[in-house]
Amino acid sequence: MKKITIQLLVFVTLLTGQTGLSQQIETGETVAVTSTESGKVRGFIEDGTYIYKGIPYAKAKRFEAPTKPDAWEDIRSSTSYGPVAPLMSPTTSVQDEPEFVFDHDWGYTNEDCLRVNVWTPSIDDGKKRPVLFWIHGGGFTAGSSQELPSYDGANLSKKGDVVVVSINHRLNILGFLDLSAYGEKYKNSANNSILDMVSALEWVKTNIANFGGDPNNVTIFGQSGGGAKVNTLMAMPKAKGLFQKAINQSGSFRTAMLEKAETQAIAAEVLTNLGLTVNQVDSIQTIPFETLSAAGTKALNTVADKMKAEGKPPVGFGLSWGPSRDGTDLPYGLFSKEAFELSKDIPLLIGTTKNEFAPFANMQFVDASEEEILTHIKTQWKDKSDAYIKAVRKAYPTDKAAKDLLDVDTMFRPGAVLQANDKSAVSGGAPVYMYLFTWQSPVFNGKYKALHCMELPFVFDNIERANQMTGGGEEAFVLADTMSQAWINFAKTGNPNHAGLPEWPKYNSSNTATMHFDTSCEVKPQLDKELFELAANP
Repeated sequence: MKKITIQLLVFVTLLTGQTGLSQQIETGETVAVTSTESGKVRGFIEDGTYIYKGIPYAKAKRFEAPTKPDAWEDIRSSTSYGPVAPLMSPTTSVQDEPEFVFDHDWGYTNEDCLRVNVWTPSIDDGKKRPVLFWIHGGGFTAGSSQELPSYDGANLSKKGDVVVVSINHRLNILGFLDLSAYGEKYKNSANNSILDMVSALEWVKTNIANFGGDPNNVTIFGQSGGGAKVNTLMAMPKAKGLFQKAINQSGSFRTAMLEKAETQAIAAEVLTNLGLTVNQVDSIQTIPFETLSAAGTKALNTVADKMKAEGKPPVGFGLSWGPSRDGTDLPYGLFSKEAFELSKDIPLLIGTTKNEFAPFANMQFVDASEEEILTHIKTQWKDKSDAYIKAVRKAYPTDKAAKDLLDVDTMFRPGAVLQANDKSAVSGGAPVYMYLFTWQSPVFNGKYKALHCMELPFVFDNIERANQMTGGGEEAFVLADTMSQAWINFAKTGNPNHAGLPEWPKYNSSNTATMHFDTSCEVKPQLDKELFELAANP
């Protein structure tokens, strides 16, 4: 047994470069010093990777558009993550087992949160490396660049000889309250959060060469809310030219945006809830965040009730803070012909996980019998029960357990298929590549499956850092090596193919070629069309 253990350790070490031992850290006043347009910064070097954290890429007064950060004279220490955006509902308690799986790092909050982090193999060898610009999840209301252990960019940077960048930006009411009706300085306030991202991309354009990166080869990528932000940037004229490729992971759930009349109605309700008149609007910039946030939540509920009464459909999973079609910064709908034409030349890698949130939604059936599960399906689907079961079996013919019938995602993947179909249909457009992450985590006897966020440790090659989510087993390391290389190749060339994968064709609505990432990777056509049709018309 001891010999086998040693052989496995050697295999994993050769495959990943991770020995389980502490990595060498280099620090000091003259270590990892480079320049930005605002001044010099000093990071640190870990196992040969240069790391910088918490660099200001912009500054902004509350509800005003971002501007260049203040310059500094001394070398700025940049070795720790900066502040994260305040949250509408601060975390005061967690569920023990799910928290073990996700292993969050909540950080510390401050409204001055416009910060960028950089991982790079070198700063002074003259190379121009592809840049992978990561946008965190959490919808448009929560999350940060340090929230999950998966987000650490060191392994991806070292493996691919690429520069990895991540950012914090304004969220929730701070990023999306539309005060444009109350003065010129608030004219962009409906989409300030997205303008923050544009500012961060402009920072990359100006500064990333000093970190060994190529400002003309930038790939934006994000998961969940981060994927939705990728879609938003692709539909934004101000962002055109700031990135050359895009990756959307589980982020096509929001296909529509609010309109100006609706966002201004929300703002009016906020002022009413705060007891402010139009002439007092500027005082909203100094009201405590907790008071502001509570007024915003109440306003959203009020306007949501009015919209429901008027028969207007909800946006995404319900009315919440997020980007809107303001006619200026975001003039087009996300899935409009104009938006797809704007991003025509941007190659897109897009996909979801097999199970997403379904395991959470069906946790009460973990120990249920087949009879109990079939009874639940009949209660939920009624006369369509047999059609539902048949559709799930067609989509995943190798699934045998009864609970597998419940744990299939129908919330995220339909939007990804719609987006892939529409974008691939643009005449003369850049290629689209579709994936589906189906690998099943063994953690807690496998009940979390291919959960929402499960692909992240594989994309970032961070199985070791995220072993509470992945289990840290040999097959996870092997798949991470395969999957992270696909992301690296896509960032370099716009094509994710490599020798470790079967041929991955470009996607279109006819071939529906989809790479299934699992212990054995395989390209399959879309098999869940009937399932999605049922889900759309239950």
